[in-house]
Amino acid sequence: MYVKGVSTRQAEAVLREFGIENLSSSQVSRAAALLDEELEAWRNRPLGEIRYLILDARYEKMRAGGVVRDAAVLSAIGIGPDERRRVLGVSVALSEAEVHWRGFLDDLVARGMRGVEFIVSDDHAGLRAARRAVLGAATWQRCQFHLAANAVHHAPNTAIRERIGAELRSVWNAATLAKAQVTLDRARCRLPRYGPQSRDMAGNAVPEGLAVFTLPEHHRRRLRTSNLIERAVQQELKRRTVKVRVFPNDQALLRLVSAVLVEIDETWASDNKAYIKWECRNG
Repeated sequence: MYVKGVSTRQAEAVLREFGIENLSSSQVSRAAALLDEELEAWRNRPLGEIRYLILDARYEKMRAGGVVRDAAVLSAIGIGPDERRRVLGVSVALSEAEVHWRGFLDDLVARGMRGVEFIVSDDHAGLRAARRAVLGAATWQRCQFHLAANAVHHAPNTAIRERIGAELRSVWNAATLAKAQVTLDRARCRLPRYGPQSRDMAGNAVPEGLAVFTLPEHHRRRLRTSNLIERAVQQELKRRTVKVRVFPNDQALLRLVSAVLVEIDETWASDNKAYIKWECRNG
């Protein structure tokens, strides 16, 4: 029930309905140990060929060293030859520093992940450095959603935010990479009037969101952003963790997020519908 996002008080009420007034600490500890064993086996299961990789993180409150801290929950979704989405792994760290992301990616590779061709993520400095070090040969797509959010962040008013958004959409909605680059060149002439940050964004960041044009058209809408992991994973994690508020330690946090991701992974594994059709790429 805890894994399902049920509060302690609600869980106690349900148990009373079954005539269980309370559980001893030893019973709870045994149940947690059994669950941890199963979840650890899942986190360490062998991986194989993964062609597309999506990386993201969210933050939860956790007690560490006697204080409440923000803990980063690092997660990865992959799409392999079977055309299905799979949750590849999850880790809890004190930040998104390179050392934590690199350890996470190294673990995926050690478990047998290979063949990564395309990565979608935001441009967090720690993730960027780790990605280059561990999976530097893969093409990287900067998440267009996060990029757009960064682009409008410094806009002085709503009208300018809308204009910047329209400029970006005109680039990203182009039919081909060549047309996107032409549209971007035109946008570069207009964006500076919205401020120096917009000028820098057009010159340096926006091109990082164009890698998706190297993919088949039918794959682009799935991989232009990290929304797959945002919607399917992060929103569900938020729904399940909101009742806890502050986790007592990293083990408790890892236990809950792992259990949630196991459920998501099993649902995807049983889905007969392909998420990505490789014949679109090969045809």
